[in-house]
This record gives sequence, structure tokens and C-alpha cells, in this order.
Amino acid sequence: MNNIDLIFKALSDPIRLGILKKLYSAESVCVCELVDIFDISQSKLSYHLKLLLSVGLINKTSEGKWNFYSVNRDTISKILTYEVIQKYFLNSCQIKKIDIMNNIKYKFFIIS
Repeated sequence: MNNIDLIFKALSDPIRLGILKKLYSAESVCVCELVDIFDISQSKLSYHLKLLLSVGLINKTSEGKWNFYSVNRDTISKILTYEVIQKYFLNSCQIKKIDIMNNIKYKFFIIS
């Protein structure tokens, strides 16, 4: 399987899509919060996070014994259209379309 196949496999699961949607609504989320939100075991959540991380859809940072996850917006904006991102992920975010010499880029801003 090539990388694009793995990315779409990662996007094909409702739990992983839910994780991405939740991460879009925050700058970063502790893994402990995700366990409570999705009401699944730590091991199942770890599996889903590992898959999303392996294809570059999310980022992980560690602070002490806690792991925090965030969406890799650059990767998502390269594989999904503006319309898909707007419709599915941006209920609580704002997007700004930037056109620099016909090179369209999208910047995401979290609405507090």
C-alpha cells in the first residue's frame, strides 16, 4: 500500500474521523480526554491514534507522562478539498483562503 492508500484507510473509520474532528476544535487534546470522549478503552484509542500518527494526519507532543495530540493541518489540506474540510471539520474553526501568485493555501484558525 502506498501512503495515499494508508491515509484514506485511516480516514475510513468513524472513530478516527471523530478524533480528527475533535482535534480540529482544539489546539491540542490530552489522550486522557479522548478516552472519556469516545468511551473506548485506552488500547483501542492508542491503536487509532497510532494509525493517524503514522500517516501524518496528527501530531503528538509529550509533557511529563501525558501525551497531547493535534491535527496536522498541512497534511489534511494537501489531501482534502477546501469544501470537504469546511463541511466536515470546521464547525468550530475558521478558514482563511490565501492566494499567493495562484498558489492557493489555507490557514486554519481556532474560534474560541
